[in-house]
Amino acid sequence: MLTPTQLERYADVLLWGLQTARTERYKKGDLIMIRYDREALPLAEVLYPRLLDKGYNTLQRMSLTEKMEQDFYRLSDANQLVFKVPGDQELFGALNGSISLRAPGSITHLSAIDPERIGKAAVARKYLGDILDARESQGLFGWTLCVCPTEELARHAGLTMDEYTDQIVKACFLNRKDPVSHWKNIYKEAQAIKKWLNSLKVKFFKVESEHMDLEIFPGEFRKWIGISGHNIPSFELFLSPDWRGTSGVYFADQPTYRSGNYARGIRIEFRNGSAVSVEAQEGRDFVQKQLTMDEGANKVGEFSLTDKRFSKIDRFMANTLYDENFGGKSGNCHIALGASYSDTFDGNPAELTKEKKARLGFNDSALHWDLVNTEEKRVVAFLETGEKKTIYEKGVFTY
Repeated sequence: MLTPTQLERYADVLLWGLQTARTERYKKGDLIMIRYDREALPLAEVLYPRLLDKGYNTLQRMSLTEKMEQDFYRLSDANQLVFKVPGDQELFGALNGSISLRAPGSITHLSAIDPERIGKAAVARKYLGDILDARESQGLFGWTLCVCPTEELARHAGLTMDEYTDQIVKACFLNRKDPVSHWKNIYKEAQAIKKWLNSLKVKFFKVESEHMDLEIFPGEFRKWIGISGHNIPSFELFLSPDWRGTSGVYFADQPTYRSGNYARGIRIEFRNGSAVSVEAQEGRDFVQKQLTMDEGANKVGEFSLTDKRFSKIDRFMANTLYDENFGGKSGNCHIALGASYSDTFDGNPAELTKEKKARLGFNDSALHWDLVNTEEKRVVAFLETGEKKTIYEKGVFTY
């Protein structure tokens, strides 16, 4: 478990992340929500008075327990499954910030639930995420999140509780007296790499590894972003490509847990932007149903690369936040099936209307599922001039 000192340092980093993730400064009277799992209560209790002390109106919400979530999907009728809670629209329309503290007591408790029911509930609540996306694009909202160690996560990762906790401590620099200063240094270094990537006039990227041969088209008006305070930890740099140009084979060698289900060895072939075949060594039925959640679920909404020089994560953690930031021997790349990120638009996000997003090939979906490849790989940028430039190799950016 995290020590009292580590909890205080974690709170320091999360407050830095919350501020960094929002374009406008927070002010007294802003409404901040802490959403936490039951096992993250010790960290929530450290954060709550910190937010009050800054003059923020602070709201706390505990997530459903694993049994409550299981009962919801098992017992809800058709109306209950898509029920919109009165007041949620007004609340989300007033939020200025959100901190999510994830500490799952189970990550397989929904394995017996029909994935279609999970998908329907997600689609019905997508409007709340759309509200927050719009507020964020206006500089009115910022968010960050983190993970606290639990016995369940450690067990599925094949680690002891001490080993799992140590990965979190190292990844978030909670073993340093002033972790925030270290995050600021990484933030500065990442700015230079993003500036370099965004200076390249790229027609498409070719990603190759032992089991992967994929082409990603960035599209018009795109920029690389990342290490922005949104996720603690986060070492990835990413963009939301024009989904229509995706072609070839993507392979996720790292297992994934999602909505209480487990899948591994996922191989997806794309043609003209859409997944045309899906294979998996385990969990194939679940993967296929996730990709039919809505019209955008079988398309790519994000392409990401992590530099192993930044990330201290070198073990599978059975949690996407950590696994998508894996450093290890060869770094990682990942794609996300489903929703794209409006803040990768190289322009004023407030001007990125739904119609404009569709015209530029930004994908829209209730799904956003990160699938990670940790194989040694090379990423080559095919430039508009006809030149080729390797931007990523052996786990590092070639900047």
